[in-house]
Amino acid sequence: MATEQRPEPPSSRPHAPERPGGRGPRLRRLGARTSEVFQGLGAALTTPSAPGTPLLADASSRWVRLLPYAVALAFVSALLPSTVVLLIGDYGVNGALAGAVGTAQTLPLLLAVARPLQAWWIVFTADVLGALVLLGADGTRAEYWPWPPPILVGYCALMVALGLRESRRALFGVWLATGVAGYVLEAFRPAGYTSVHTLLLVLSGVLLLLTSAVRARGDVQRRLAEQETISEAERARRTLLEERARIARELHDVVAHHMSVITVQAESAPYRVPGLPDAAREEFTSIAASARESLTEMRRLLSVLRSDGGEGERAPQPGLDRLQQLVEATVRAGVPAELRLAADVGEVPQAVGLSAYRIVQEALANVVRHAPGASTRVSVRADDGRLTVLVVNGPATEARSPVEHGAAGTGHGLVGMRERVRLTGGTLDTGPLPDGGFRVAARLPLAPDPVPSAAPAPVTGRAGAAGPDTEGPAGGPVPATTSEDPE
Repeated sequence: MATEQRPEPPSSRPHAPERPGGRGPRLRRLGARTSEVFQGLGAALTTPSAPGTPLLADASSRWVRLLPYAVALAFVSALLPSTVVLLIGDYGVNGALAGAVGTAQTLPLLLAVARPLQAWWIVFTADVLGALVLLGADGTRAEYWPWPPPILVGYCALMVALGLRESRRALFGVWLATGVAGYVLEAFRPAGYTSVHTLLLVLSGVLLLLTSAVRARGDVQRRLAEQETISEAERARRTLLEERARIARELHDVVAHHMSVITVQAESAPYRVPGLPDAAREEFTSIAASARESLTEMRRLLSVLRSDGGEGERAPQPGLDRLQQLVEATVRAGVPAELRLAADVGEVPQAVGLSAYRIVQEALANVVRHAPGASTRVSVRADDGRLTVLVVNGPATEARSPVEHGAAGTGHGLVGMRERVRLTGGTLDTGPLPDGGFRVAARLPLAPDPVPSAAPAPVTGRAGAAGPDTEGPAGGPVPATTSEDPE
């Protein structure tokens, strides 16, 4: 009769220690990692970081770019004859052999300016072979092993070039190879010689560490500068897009009114004008439908521009009739401003009036911010079919607050003015006055151009000469000015 085999209960005894054979997988993993490390070091030692690019190649001055070559030439000129003389006189090496070894150990320093890793391979090989040559030397004044003092100096100079150019892995490989070669040659040190391989190992390590830190700091500063440039360009682009969106919203409010009037007139024409033929009625119906469709498309576009969730402005858009209120508000802010509005301006298109108002608003805001207490004149006149808007501020009479003094500005002022004169086809003239003041002049056409121009509105004068802050009428702080009207 077959008996049922029951599973044995788990043993409560502690597990026996792993047999020596169980360390096989861990040893294999350790060996694989070690192999990967040495493969990485080998790849780093055979792959230069920036082959052919000289040290200080990014310097703006030609003399600075030539400085590494001059230093390398000075080292070669000093080390080559001293090495040859030392090998012949102290170590008793044959003259021809000493010349060949000295040349191979020092001349590659010129190559180290542009290709330091390749130069290191040549110098390192020449140093090892030179140490082997010294084994057969019979000089009576030989003291140092395995490298004479000139070789130490040249090798340290080569470490500086390597540290300023190559990767940390390559530098570690160089330092490791230097130490291994030195300690291997130490086993063959002749009697009476003083060992210097430990000194070279310490000096090379310190130099590689310091120069690599300097190079890393330079790389970080360069990347920060590049990032700041990219951020500044992105900020300018974002400012331009924001200002265009703002102008588009205001333009919608201006155009929507006229389109609504067209729609109402087209729909009511058949009732207001009796006896219209059927063709005229159909034409008015088509005009009303096209106007309604245009309004729908504009509102859809406006909803995209206002997708930030903000409530749209429901107040009527300002024009020239609101300039007096704007100037009065500026006076209440502490700026003695006055307005000269010509009586013969006449009827101004709504888009032109809105642009003129915004330009004056930006200019006065900049005076309040950067030249508190400055006497300011605002003049508006119409001549030759153009509306001329001129804003000139006087000398500041109050000190700027620390907050405003350190503010960088949003950059909307000058960008907004340019976009508005571009919208109307006008011109913008901004720049400092001879006495250190500032002037903003905009000329906006009262009649629309028959063919809209896609080119940006011309901007004359030195618009950016006032400073780095692009807030307000000239993209910078408004300095003290003369009170004379430069018209």
